[in-house]
Amino acid sequence: MTGFDLHRAAAVARKEVMHILRDPFTLALVLGLPVVLVVFFGFAIDFDVKNLALGVYDRDNTRHSRQLVSVFESSGYFLPGAVDSPAAAARGLDSGRYSAALLVEPGFGRGLGGGGRARVQFIVDGTDNSKAQAVLGYLPGLTGAALRKFGAAVPADPVPLKTRFMYNPELNSRWFVIPGLAVIIIGLLSILMTALTVAREWENGSMELLLSTPLRPAEIIAGKIAPYVGLILAGVFFVNLVARFGFGVPFRGSHLLFLGGTVLFALASLSQGIVISVVTRQQQLAMQLSMISGLLPSLLLSGFIFPVESMPVFFRYFTMILSPRWFMEIARGVTIRGAGAADLALPLAALAALCALLLAAAFKKFKTDLEP
Repeated sequence: MTGFDLHRAAAVARKEVMHILRDPFTLALVLGLPVVLVVFFGFAIDFDVKNLALGVYDRDNTRHSRQLVSVFESSGYFLPGAVDSPAAAARGLDSGRYSAALLVEPGFGRGLGGGGRARVQFIVDGTDNSKAQAVLGYLPGLTGAALRKFGAAVPADPVPLKTRFMYNPELNSRWFVIPGLAVIIIGLLSILMTALTVAREWENGSMELLLSTPLRPAEIIAGKIAPYVGLILAGVFFVNLVARFGFGVPFRGSHLLFLGGTVLFALASLSQGIVISVVTRQQQLAMQLSMISGLLPSLLLSGFIFPVESMPVFFRYFTMILSPRWFMEIARGVTIRGAGAADLALPLAALAALCALLLAAAFKKFKTDLEP
């Protein structure tokens, strides 16, 4: 048997394209499902903490206390609701009805007008620590806004600090969520496509027919992967259209660099699916392993939700073997920051290495596992 023949691999690819064209479900799955999921979860997932129920007990009931409550209400972060006692506010926190409580003590307005001390108590539900920290982060800005509304001077800071948010000045969480969500969905679908397709060939007995021909395993794998790379790229194109024109996510970097990273990621994910299918040879088991290896690690350990830098040392190193972790950096870097090839040299190199390793594993396993 001769070496790798591109024409034989192209013949396998044409056969796979014919299967795809005869299966509208596969086309809809790869081209339509990512768009639908990105739109659905793009609206549903929002890391901005807003519309929090706030129990308000105003014992002062003066113009200043009402102005204070109006500052909280107009911020968009809180939905104030009056309570008739501190005990009622505590019960609301206990039951989960309120996320925070604002207790305005008597003499609040008099203290502001006379230069005395204005007493206010703010209580936060600490059950969800990330939400509690976000709420506490709002307080300095709300306090400054309230003082300006009262006509009082904001206390001078001996070291005035001006904050500027680069690349995402409005801190719009959807600019952060949409590219990451696309990575998770595209990666999972890539694994599923080849895992189920090749496993179906084993179950139907057609894989044995392919292996009985002069085709080499490398040519079969290349022919199987190539059509799905094209499908994945088309799906990514439609997802980016939705991200840009539906959610207003900017694209500040190089399209060519993004295309190169996408191809590497698609090859790595599709090769992972090939390895799963060769090992299992059963569609049901291949789907289960694809979901386990393609969804949870990508969702929790890729940096989509939790920063990799904040993870324990073991998991920081463990994430290095996950291709979504590296493509997450590429997608967000190119899209939001406009990062160049030099800035993304490490993620690109790591993704290329993972792609080569997974392809090599697929070739090796295919070669040594021709018999059940």
